[in-house]
Amino acid sequence: MTRRTAALLLLFSVLGLAASTASAWVHYHILRDPSYASFCDISATWSCTAVYESRFGAFRGIPVAIGGLIWFMGALLLSFAAWRSIPPRLPVHGRRQPAAAVVTSAAPAYLFVWSVIGLSFVLYFAYASFVILKTFCILCVLTYVSVIAIFLLSGSGTDIPMRSLPGRFLRDLRAALSSPATLASTVLFVAFAIVTLALFPRQTSATTSASAPPPAVTDAQQSEFERYYTSQPRMMIPVANDGAKVVIIKFNDYLCPPCRQTFMDYKPVLAKWEGSNPGMVKFMTKDYPLDPECNANAPGGQHFAACEAAAAVRLAREKGRGEAMEEWLFANQPSMTPAMVRQGVREVGRVTDFDAKYQSMLELVKGDIALGKQLGVHATPTFFVNGVRIPGLRAEFFDAAIRYELKQAGVIK
Repeated sequence: MTRRTAALLLLFSVLGLAASTASAWVHYHILRDPSYASFCDISATWSCTAVYESRFGAFRGIPVAIGGLIWFMGALLLSFAAWRSIPPRLPVHGRRQPAAAVVTSAAPAYLFVWSVIGLSFVLYFAYASFVILKTFCILCVLTYVSVIAIFLLSGSGTDIPMRSLPGRFLRDLRAALSSPATLASTVLFVAFAIVTLALFPRQTSATTSASAPPPAVTDAQQSEFERYYTSQPRMMIPVANDGAKVVIIKFNDYLCPPCRQTFMDYKPVLAKWEGSNPGMVKFMTKDYPLDPECNANAPGGQHFAACEAAAAVRLAREKGRGEAMEEWLFANQPSMTPAMVRQGVREVGRVTDFDAKYQSMLELVKGDIALGKQLGVHATPTFFVNGVRIPGLRAEFFDAAIRYELKQAGVIK
């Protein structure tokens, strides 16, 4: 391995570590603060929050960003070991030794093995983001680029046969740990990984069963949330309340992953309040498909079956099958196409004249879009609780918003 290759390995390790640290920082605040707005939420398509809160954002509740942070720490240590194993450039016959000094240790080979592990995860998460979610995270992209670069550089700079690594691993490990500096670095790395995994907040999966409501927030959390909530402007929205004290409007896109998550997470919350205070909370879904076919406000939208999906639900409601249609669309969201919508509305919604009524349904969808534009909606999901605009909150804070409004109306104490 040349000195230049070793320097590039260090550079990409530092770049990946910085990106994964920023990812962990953003994910931490998303989990702890319902009002947090990430700097990398650029649009509905480029949104770190949407990716982190999707079902691919965590494994068994542990954010993927933590795994990236630990991986790049290991890559940096191995890259530094490779750099240190390059002999110094000494004068040769009055001239300096060329910069292409070669590493003689196995550090580049171990880094290559480490990068193969990282690359397998990167390919999976890149596919999930680009193909399934169709939502991108700029910090994630930086980590993908860094892992791929480390994989290529370490592979090209490895001179030791890979088949020799198993036989020499224990010998190399004993030699490395005989150095106090290496031993200290290894202990600190392991301790960092254990402490980070143990203390970082856990994420609730988007696929959690909707049978039970989330635990209520603490009094301190309720108070903190109310300070945030009451600081938001309250707008007048021309919709009928039908006697309800709390009217919730969701601007929705059936191909939007966070819309799917809130659909599942909020069901038990709404069911709880309907059970304890019937008719006091009214929930309404308004269509805001990020599909340029019917939404002129989303010329760059990528959800090319979203207009069909919105029309399909409206027609299914006429058959009393609206909720079943919504569940089917969200369940099949990753692979949804216009042709699939037509098949689903026929089989699930029991609608046989979809094409004949499609254009008339689109006019109704465009009415919701116009209302959304008037209210300043530009992304999904966007919620209004009694006119207060909120993003897609975690279920316990959505519950806290309803509790606050019911208290203000004198329905509960």
